[in-house]
Amino acid sequence: MLRSLDIRDMLIIDRLSLAFQPGLNVLTGETGAGKSILLDSLGFVLGWRGRAELVRGGADKGEVVAVFDLPPGHAARAVLAEYEIEAEDELILRRVNFADGRKTAWVNDRRVSGEVLRALSERLVELHGQHDDRGLLNPRGHRQMLDAYAGFDLAPLRAAWAAMGQAKKALASAQGALAAVQAEEEFLRHAVAELDKLNPEPGEEAVLDTRRRAMQGAEKIRADVARAGMAMSEQGAEGVLLEALRRLEAVADQADGALEAPIAALNRALVELGEASSGVERCLAGLDFDPGALEALEERLFAIRALARKHSVLPDDLGTFADGLRGRLAALDGGAQNIAALSRAVVQAEDGYAAVAAQVSAARREAAARLDAAMAAELAPLKMERAVFATEVAPGEPGPEGVDAVAFTVATNPGAPSGPLNRIASGGELSRFLLALKVCLTGDAPGLTLIFDEIDRGVGGATADAVGRRLKALADGAQVLVVTHSPQVAALGAHHWRVEKRVSGGMTTSTVTPLDAGARVEEIGRMLAGDTVSDAAREAARALLVG
Repeated sequence: MLRSLDIRDMLIIDRLSLAFQPGLNVLTGETGAGKSILLDSLGFVLGWRGRAELVRGGADKGEVVAVFDLPPGHAARAVLAEYEIEAEDELILRRVNFADGRKTAWVNDRRVSGEVLRALSERLVELHGQHDDRGLLNPRGHRQMLDAYAGFDLAPLRAAWAAMGQAKKALASAQGALAAVQAEEEFLRHAVAELDKLNPEPGEEAVLDTRRRAMQGAEKIRADVARAGMAMSEQGAEGVLLEALRRLEAVADQADGALEAPIAALNRALVELGEASSGVERCLAGLDFDPGALEALEERLFAIRALARKHSVLPDDLGTFADGLRGRLAALDGGAQNIAALSRAVVQAEDGYAAVAAQVSAARREAAARLDAAMAAELAPLKMERAVFATEVAPGEPGPEGVDAVAFTVATNPGAPSGPLNRIASGGELSRFLLALKVCLTGDAPGLTLIFDEIDRGVGGATADAVGRRLKALADGAQVLVVTHSPQVAALGAHHWRVEKRVSGGMTTSTVTPLDAGARVEEIGRMLAGDTVSDAAREAARALLVG
């Protein structure tokens, strides 16, 4: 229950404190007096999205504090637990709007976001505005209203719809991929065969290129190396040195030791020359190659490079590229089986969705019958006992919320054809249909403060009295706030406030005054007669208050 509402510097409200009570609370006043500002302020502290500019002109900030009673078991306690806010018997919501647009909110002195306020507001307050019949007239919202009445959990249906969509998407993707692969099947098979035949290894191109360069270089230098080897052989330098050594050794005994050093030097030279000759021989052995091997090497090297250019990849990436082509071929070869499996999955998903949707459709038809019966019970006290409200559940476009199209139809007079609300019902009838529907949808919500903003517009006399009595009955054991211009409704309130606009010192402010018995007579008299309240209007007001 909303216990109090404190407003500071919001629009034309300077300072205002309201203490609400259980039962039917009515707020009356001239048009433009500020009744809507009260609702805007309440909506602001509850986190609802509304006007952008709320701070009173000249003020640094505006502030609204709402205090609710929170008995044990109240639905709002679950929201507090979800956000780890300690629950008490008193719930205090406070929100500040700064002049620069910044907003800050607290719940029981715990700073929170607007999301938390909105989550709490769904468990605390239900607002039925004077334009709510726009939603009632729009068939797109009728299915949602029926589902809300029935309390459906549509999560399994939405999950089945999503699963069906995913299965269809997977099938379409596989079919598209298969079609793309089929279009290039000839290329793929030829390319894979060509790559498999060559079977290039990573790094092979660099190795082949190095060996080719070595072979080509060997062909150029081998003749010179061979001539150098011949010059160092016995027919060349080695033979000359040996001849010189023999001659010196033959006469060494006669030279008194003078030839020892030259002989030693020649021996060393012959040793070095032998090593040089051995190195040249090894080099020549290494330079030996088969010209046919060079030709075969170049053929493979050029083939690798040609394939790399053909497929616009690096030579070292030909193996990876071939794997990719093989994978696409495998997809082609196994595509029919894969698509068959995916097609079966689509059928299973469609069957699953259809089964859940059929259950929801049956439940909706059952709920529609219950709603129609509840509406009939609600319309009778509202002077519409001859009206027939019917909820039609017909096949509709499949979607995440089922395969049903739901529409509310009415027949306001016996024997008259039924039809859409916007074609059949008048403005006053729409208000009563809306009130009845709202009562059916939320009348049994425990701990919920119901607010009706001019729900009685377009009706008067006995009909207005009937609307007021239904609101009063709805308020028994609960709390209902009604903004009204109807004296019949105002007279049935357990608590009455008058909203007035005043101008003082060039500043316009809105005030709200609780009315005692005498003041209520004057206010209801004003609502009956206008600015000048006659004695007859006062007597009529007293008669309404007596009931």
